[in-house]
Amino acid sequence: MVSSTGGRSGGHDDAALDEIELAGELMIAATSSTGDRLPTERIDEVLLDRPEPGRTDASRSAAWDS
Repeated sequence: MVSSTGGRSGGHDDAALDEIELAGELMIAATSSTGDRLPTERIDEVLLDRPEPGRTDASRSAAWDS
């Protein structure tokens, strides 16, 4: 997923949109989970696997596959 912060300016708006993006990524992970709860390890993966500025989806996918 591409970070929603690219090309925006506006402090609080940026933070709110980033939180919405994170919540969406967690919801996607939760719907793909087979258990009743999303394991803590998977939550950490979702939250910590955030793209760095200038990092492309291709490099992110490569990092995930390794």
